[in-house]
Amino acid sequence: MRTLSGLVVAALLVAIAAGASSCRRVYYDAMAKFGYEKRDILIGRVKDAQKSQKEAQEEFKTALERFREVVEVDGGTLEKKYDKLNGELERAENRANKVHDRVKSVKQVSKDLFDEWEKELGKYSNRQMRAESERQLRETHRRTTELIKSMERAEARIEPVLKPLRDRVLFLKHNLNAKALGALTKELAKVQGSVDALVADMQRSIDEADTYLHEMEREQAAAKPGS
Repeated sequence: MRTLSGLVVAALLVAIAAGASSCRRVYYDAMAKFGYEKRDILIGRVKDAQKSQKEAQEEFKTALERFREVVEVDGGTLEKKYDKLNGELERAENRANKVHDRVKSVKQVSKDLFDEWEKELGKYSNRQMRAESERQLRETHRRTTELIKSMERAEARIEPVLKPLRDRVLFLKHNLNAKALGALTKELAKVQGSVDALVADMQRSIDEADTYLHEMEREQAAAKPGS
């Protein structure tokens, strides 16, 4: 049995071969042949984004700990402390980029899903069924919009945290001495406050994604024949 990741790779290869202009449409068509509709893809992208947020959350906590070690813990050369902190910053940057890419992916798939859903409303001949589908569309669109806004709020916190971290790591690189360490010590509370706020926003977004996924999966289960 082929795994979802294997199916995604296969669908992407088909899409790439078709050219950039029709890439997404071909990708969706290919995934549909394997039984994955846009709603399934959206749920998968939300899960991916949630996972990236969790990883970024932990990475920023670790970066804060490394910063604290540099300015508070005695022993070891400043060069080694700088290398450790710089490595943690680079990992935090990578996690931040993943969060950005996956939130962007959620936005794109959700837009494609709702565009298609709205167009297909015109295919109904039964007014009652159309009205119910429109109601479901509005409700799902509302929930999805709220989730995306939550993800964007958390994402918007990342760069304001990264900027001062970059500055302080660069400052330490250029001033590997006790005086520089003393100056950074005074900045610890500011850095911690920024990271704490980011972690809290990330957690709110992660929790909202949990609620969203639970509701979407419950609706999918209810829509299955025999349920």
